[in-house]
Amino acid sequence: MTTLTISCKPLTKSAESQVDFGAELHGLNMEELTDDDFAILHKALYEHQVVVVKNQQNLSPKAQYELTRRFDPSAGVYSHGKSIDKRSVLHRDLTTIPRQPQVQVIGHGFVKEYEGLTNLQLRHPHHKAFHKHPIPEDEDEGFTHFYRWHIDSAMYDLDPPLATSLLAVQVPKGRRQICRYDDESGTKLDVPLGTTAFFSGYRLFELLSEEEKHFVRTSKVEYAPHPYIWMSKAKSRSNGLGIVSEGLELSEEELPPFEDEKVKIYPMAWKNPVTGRLAMMVYPTCVRKIHLEDGSILDNLSEIRERLYRLQRRAIDPQYVYTHDWEEGDLVLFNNHGVMHSIVGSFKDGVEVRLFRQCNMAGSRPPLGPEDIL
Repeated sequence: MTTLTISCKPLTKSAESQVDFGAELHGLNMEELTDDDFAILHKALYEHQVVVVKNQQNLSPKAQYELTRRFDPSAGVYSHGKSIDKRSVLHRDLTTIPRQPQVQVIGHGFVKEYEGLTNLQLRHPHHKAFHKHPIPEDEDEGFTHFYRWHIDSAMYDLDPPLATSLLAVQVPKGRRQICRYDDESGTKLDVPLGTTAFFSGYRLFELLSEEEKHFVRTSKVEYAPHPYIWMSKAKSRSNGLGIVSEGLELSEEELPPFEDEKVKIYPMAWKNPVTGRLAMMVYPTCVRKIHLEDGSILDNLSEIRERLYRLQRRAIDPQYVYTHDWEEGDLVLFNNHGVMHSIVGSFKDGVEVRLFRQCNMAGSRPPLGPEDIL
């Protein structure tokens, strides 16, 4: 059996940090993971939410898939299904590895050949294509935004993956950027180039007042059918936390055919299957309605977004956000039912190449709610 030690490293050197999640694991052979090893890894993921395993350059796509699937053995299909509609905001961001379709290649720049793919022109999502007020082009090299705070999920038909794995294959070196919130706070955050940012839904829930906790425990959110097409013309807030309400969402008549029973309605609070802690987990860009405890339904989209924003905004205060400083060979696994994350950064075209592998599969069950028994 592999000798495995878990060290919980401080995830930021800032004295003001209140990040309370994350662990770095040592001693794992990911290609030959025993059941005992995986039991420790599973416990670590649900206790620490974000797990970093260094020096995994030789991890094969097959092994990455098998590892990720062990968190949900009944899962199998990629989280967004077998194909993504060309109208979806996700369509240009993902490239499937032919021999392992649950694993996607993501990143930025030209890659001549990788895992059976040739002449890849990868595109890192840039906030200028999605934000209402992007950073001016002449400031783009030094400044950036959180792109979109999200949960990995189709949010229609398929349930959110339990876990996601990200492997850094090639990472640009040498510079950092300032992430500007450009909101009412005027906040700025120094971040590594191309970081992935995380915040804890568990910490967010703990930050709520008792009245807010009751609302979150007893309410459910209804997501739009085909949400990434529904919101394809809408624009994001500058801090990446939800949509600016301008009436740009597509009508039901403009969407692909959908079935009412495949529209997702989830609790606002998701229960950790190991610790029992509650996390506020709401994907604000995709929400269409809120179902209240008394059976009534809120359907004023602008009011819904403002209410959710007031609840969630505190979670992205800099002291609660972990921005991972990627190194080649880093394998990061995260509890997709407990943390939210965002792409960050902009790269120099023709100069900086970023190559990553992502793996997640639609969940075999919906998220656990407050009333679910462990």
